[in-house]
Amino acid sequence: MKKKFLGSSLSILLVIVAGFLVFLQYNEWNSVQGSTKPISTGTHVNNDVELKAKEYSTDAVIAGIGDILLHNTVYEDAASKNGYQFVNMFNEVRQLLEEPDFLIANQESIPGGEELGLSSYPLFNSPHEIVSSLQEVGVDAVTTANNHSLDQGEEGVLSAIKYYEQINMPYTGAFKSKKDQQNIRTFNVNGISFALLSYTYGTNGIPVPQGKEYLVNLLEVDQMVADIKKAKELPVDMVVMGLHWGNEYERYPTKNQKSIAKQLTEAGADLIFGHHPHVLQPIEKYQTSDGREAVVIYSLGNFLSGQKDDFKDIGGIASVTVQKKIDSEGVKISFPSIDFHPTYVSESGYQNYKIYPLENAHQQGLVTYSKAEMVSHMKAPLQ
Repeated sequence: MKKKFLGSSLSILLVIVAGFLVFLQYNEWNSVQGSTKPISTGTHVNNDVELKAKEYSTDAVIAGIGDILLHNTVYEDAASKNGYQFVNMFNEVRQLLEEPDFLIANQESIPGGEELGLSSYPLFNSPHEIVSSLQEVGVDAVTTANNHSLDQGEEGVLSAIKYYEQINMPYTGAFKSKKDQQNIRTFNVNGISFALLSYTYGTNGIPVPQGKEYLVNLLEVDQMVADIKKAKELPVDMVVMGLHWGNEYERYPTKNQKSIAKQLTEAGADLIFGHHPHVLQPIEKYQTSDGREAVVIYSLGNFLSGQKDDFKDIGGIASVTVQKKIDSEGVKISFPSIDFHPTYVSESGYQNYKIYPLENAHQQGLVTYSKAEMVSHMKAPLQ
């Protein structure tokens, strides 16, 4: 009996050892895939794994939408006996929102919640439910640094963050502490890792409390460059940024926007989603001095707001295909395609707000401009 027991134990032990060796080999291959450094040709990786690593390629679609700026007409339209119901406003574009692998929204009006008293322009405060609604229709993270970040002071920022954390919605740009600010948000989508950063040109003259500069990231080039370098050291494959910049209602970027874009892409930023003008501004692809590609979408307009006419009711979804290749020289990130889907905010007497794909809105006679015109505008070459 004892001899039989020892034989069985030995068989079990051999199975465990074999399984452990398979685990080690898998783990080693997995670490090679996730590396952001040149692949080593040392003997610790067998030839088959080396060959696969050199041929490794993956892609993901990272997308952004424009300003979520809830004027009172919008949140009053969403009011119901069960709180605020915004999801129906997104129904017509929900399929488009769910298609990207990762979707970022600019939450401009601070979602401090009803307890702080809901309000509209010039000092916004929105229902918490707008955030859970965005999450339900496909948004994976929100940028929160904008000129309305401090509309409700520190109390508003903290209330919004408490709700973000309650529903597990990643956020960046406005923070609850210095430690929170220093914690760079990183994500991994289809084997492509990236950091997400967010900054604003200002806060409408509302001073940032002394000693609490962490409440909102300001658009200061030296600090942004330092943050990009810190993110690259984590390491990540790429850096994605949300920038609140430019002039309101201007359909082309300013010289200042273009200057900042060049400085940040040269410093290591790979993809920039712009906000604040409330109208669409074109997309530009940069070739950096170190041989990288970078994409800048200067403004995504309003995705949901109470503003109308003069292109302020036009927004869109910018979907950027990111390709990551690993070969004997290391990791290369490129952007083989950029798709833009223009959208239109429909309402009737400041009620019944709905977001439509622009081509559908045009078919229904809701707008005078077409999808082709807006796509052409976004892809217009810049001087």
